[in-house]
Amino acid sequence: MKRTLIAAMVGLFALPALAADEPLAKELFEDIETPTRAAPEALGSYAKGCLAGGVRLFEDGPTWAAMRLSRGRNWGHPALADFISRFSAAATQVGYDGLLIGDMGRARGGPMISGHRSHQIGLDVDVWLRPLTTRPSAADRENWSSYDVVKGRSTLDRALWDKSAWRAIGVAAQDPAVARIFVNATIKRELCRAAPDAAWLRKVRPWWGHDSHFHVRLACPEGMSGCTDQAAPPAGTGCGKELDWWFTEEPYIPSGKKRRELIMADLPPRCRAVLEAE
Repeated sequence: MKRTLIAAMVGLFALPALAADEPLAKELFEDIETPTRAAPEALGSYAKGCLAGGVRLFEDGPTWAAMRLSRGRNWGHPALADFISRFSAAATQVGYDGLLIGDMGRARGGPMISGHRSHQIGLDVDVWLRPLTTRPSAADRENWSSYDVVKGRSTLDRALWDKSAWRAIGVAAQDPAVARIFVNATIKRELCRAAPDAAWLRKVRPWWGHDSHFHVRLACPEGMSGCTDQAAPPAGTGCGKELDWWFTEEPYIPSGKKRRELIMADLPPRCRAVLEAE
């Protein structure tokens, strides 16, 4: 019944007179709790796309634990699951028992009902700055919080920082599959202080929020023609004037613009088939 209803709703897109009544893409994808049986494929761009053949990350791995399972956001492209496995294992070499994994994406990707604008093609994952020290129970996964290491707009909470998983950021950035890592500007500034000449800092980009987790984005897997990569980061470590801008008032002046919600017509045409597949 649910698939029939979704198909009928998607069919409205062919009727221009009903444009005002088109359902939001996030509402359609939110209703789907299972992946397609197609070959794995990331379709579209990180903020306008979907996922075929997604896989669910195990709740517990040798060096990770998936958090907030009730959200149904522990799905991704197999390349992302493979990355989490090897990255969390590599993090043990810089002093951690393991990592806590936050949001990945929905079973078929697409826009989410709340929170992220990206995480749509199965290649994004949020990694908590609170490291894995004790295996969480089902209740812990829902109730624990990460470490919010930034006070106010630009002050580092040194006590939380020192016990956070901050060294894992450099580990992730050195993985060839990683395209970018988003962090709070204060975190980027501290990383620049700690390792000013590290080439991997190029991948670590300041972005609003991201004060209790870091957001890892993989590049499109090789040979995946339907996947659109983000432009490469600017050359250099990003520790100079471009970082200084984040500590002015300009980034925080409200734009006054309301971001338009996505409908299916905004996504790649193949995402309709992903949505309707049994």
